[in-house]
Amino acid sequence: MQINVPDDVYHDIAKLISSENSPVGIDAKKTHIIILHKLIEIERRLERLEGKDAS
Repeated sequence: MQINVPDDVYHDIAKLISSENSPVGIDAKKTHIIILHKLIEIERRLERLEGKDAS
């Protein structure tokens, strides 16, 4: 599998999650919050789509 992320999106995300205080260069808490938020959004969209199919 190959995931292509446009350069501008990649750099925006990198700036958003970066942390100079972290040994790995990212804020792990912020990163996980963003991931969880997006997963919740996807779950809600999927539920709406599945609800449309059922009716």
